[in-house]
Amino acid sequence: MDKIRIDKWLWAARFYKTRSMATDEIGKGRVAVNDQTVKASREVKVGDTVKARQGDITRTVKVLAISDQRGPAPTAQALYEETNDSLDLRDKISVQKRLSREPALSIEQGRPTKRNRRDLEKAKQVGWNDRWSAFLDPD
Repeated sequence: MDKIRIDKWLWAARFYKTRSMATDEIGKGRVAVNDQTVKASREVKVGDTVKARQGDITRTVKVLAISDQRGPAPTAQALYEETNDSLDLRDKISVQKRLSREPALSIEQGRPTKRNRRDLEKAKQVGWNDRWSAFLDPD
């Protein structure tokens, strides 16, 4: 066996958990072989360069071996070799994620926290509805 479908190879190399997930990602244009977007039926051979996007990381690998069976992780990692540029980019992204702020901290509206709810309850007891208003009542 010297060629295999790209969706089967991505599944066997453990890039995606199922073949259907691999096919979906290929259909969305997130996988390229030799810098060309491909269809799921495209065959890969030893020596091809595959770019696969997983979340916000694009991994670039060189195909070293062909397999149509999904095996343990060490066997799957023997099917490809990741390029140095791809490894550097993954390291850079992991450092950025580690140093960035938690996105949930920037949310100012939405469901109140326990502390906010208690403050609202305390304000209602003090006379929330009795406070002064600029509204003019026609008498």
